Amino acid sequence: MALAAGAAAALATLAAGPVAVARPANTPTNATFPPTYATTHAPARDVLSAAWLTTPHAGWRLKDSGSTARFRGLAAVSRTTAWAAGTAGTVLRTHDGGKHWSDISPPGAGALEFRDIEALDARRAVVLAIGEGAASRVFRTEDAGATWTESFRNPDPRAFYDCLTFFDRRHGIGLSDPVDGKYRILSTGDGGRSWRVEPSDGMPPAQQGEAAFAASGQCLVSSGSRDAWIATGGAATARVLHTADRGRTWSVADTPLPAGDPARGVFALAVRDRGHALAVGGDYRPDQPSPHAAAASDDAGATWTPAVEPPKAYRSGAAWLPHSHRLALAVGPSGSDLTLDGGRTWHTFDNGSYDTVDCAPDLGCWAAGERGRIARLEP
Repeated sequence: MALAAGAAAALATLAAGPVAVARPANTPTNATFPPTYATTHAPARDVLSAAWLTTPHAGWRLKDSGSTARFRGLAAVSRTTAWAAGTAGTVLRTHDGGKHWSDISPPGAGALEFRDIEALDARRAVVLAIGEGAASRVFRTEDAGATWTESFRNPDPRAFYDCLTFFDRRHGIGLSDPVDGKYRILSTGDGGRSWRVEPSDGMPPAQQGEAAFAASGQCLVSSGSRDAWIATGGAATARVLHTADRGRTWSVADTPLPAGDPARGVFALAVRDRGHALAVGGDYRPDQPSPHAAAASDDAGATWTPAVEPPKAYRSGAAWLPHSHRLALAVGPSGSDLTLDGGRTWHTFDNGSYDTVDCAPDLGCWAAGERGRIARLEP
């Protein structure tokens, strides 16, 4: 699909990654060159503004995963290493940029639905299975998936865990749909080896019918050492909850995303830093429109402004581009979009079906979805 010149240039530069490129003829003689992240750590926006371009055909490049699972869990470690988790208890990992994928699924997990995976590094990861009661489980590996340990099995039939996030390699939290009228928080302080349910005193009441969507592993996200956000839907208002103390207390804010139906709400959040966040979602039913399917916040999620030009359809995943203050990606079953202005306007660049997206610090961006689809952003 054709893109505006600025969007095409941005996408091409991002796809090229942190590598040296040819010096443009009009580059000033006193300009720092090359503008590589490895040597200068220049923000992506600075590289883009200098118009160092590669190709106008950059976009998702499908990798042969060898699987038919639907992958809604994704963790990008780098341009070469990524983890994916999905249906039928499937976990895959690549260490060569997607040329080969290893099936490292936990033994005996075939009946489970994995919806989130958090990579602590290239060899350690934590994966979440969703569902009511004992179907919600957490597994951990320290050896790139050669062995797994089940570290949590939900004992409460009323709880349904949706997402995980980690503040650092030790501290993380998990999210369950409301129990007794409040969202439930699970926490770990040892890298996912053990978990405990947090008291609900600091959690505001949930709306009638409100829940989180286990659509992309991004209904619970974090930034820094203590801040996290929850995306909600299914009720009269689509909301975002924020904690500044690792889940002990929470504030809540309304968003302008579609609401008023169990199929509508905020499906994914992407946080650039403590102050700046994006929300995407809509109505996941393919026969229903999703106007106002994106919004942005510049005050830690206290208020949300609808996108002037939102994605044209429901989106289930989002990710900021590392080192950039304005560029981000959104994906969904009907296509992918790029924003160049911090979520104010979105430009569709691909019509393929993806459920989730994640970017690594070296600008290795990955997307995953139905029928084993896994792709990397490339020139």
